[in-house]
Amino acid sequence: MFGLNNTEAEARQATDLNAGGLFYKLARAVFSIFFRLFFRWKIYGRENIPSEGVYIICSNHINWFDPPLVGGAVRTGTQICFMAKGELFQIPIFSYLIRKLGAFPVRRYKADRQAIQHALNALKERKSLGLFPEGSRSKTGELQKPHHGPSLIVLRGGEPVIPVAIKGPYRLFRPIKINIGAPIYFAPKEKSNKITRNEVRRVSYKIMDEIKKLKDEI
Repeated sequence: MFGLNNTEAEARQATDLNAGGLFYKLARAVFSIFFRLFFRWKIYGRENIPSEGVYIICSNHINWFDPPLVGGAVRTGTQICFMAKGELFQIPIFSYLIRKLGAFPVRRYKADRQAIQHALNALKERKSLGLFPEGSRSKTGELQKPHHGPSLIVLRGGEPVIPVAIKGPYRLFRPIKINIGAPIYFAPKEKSNKITRNEVRRVSYKIMDEIKKLKDEI
């Protein structure tokens, strides 16, 4: 159930937790200019981001552009490593670039223990995480039911969650809005303590409720 095929395994091995640095900062700057010029982004709530620390950023998902949009809007002071669908890591050149930016693959619609462990390792390396609890893009822009993998990472990782709402649609020279909420703190669960299904559901829906509130504000 939790096995990987060769392509996915190689993609995981090639993902470097120490990736980023100048390349990451340059990419973030380029995308920030891109969204400012062509999508007139409007960012609310940046004052909610603490100046120090590592965070788990959880956002709704409406477009392929969401990861660089969130990465440019949420300035945590640390690199943000995004969890992305495994199929993207089978695309030549593109897969190399997103790995250099710290992205790592997940097998969607399955319990991917290796992706969860990779996320926890990133937190230990003092990298922030970018997660989309819905698991896939919403074609209507409406919020979808959450998957529970991100909640497991939140409970095991012990770092605060920064909820983010994106309100589109993405249209050239039309404002795309990003609303950043205050950190949410959940009591961490040690590895020796079992996490119940109810705990996971509670965290999942708490995060989605906060994202909904932020979305309704804009």
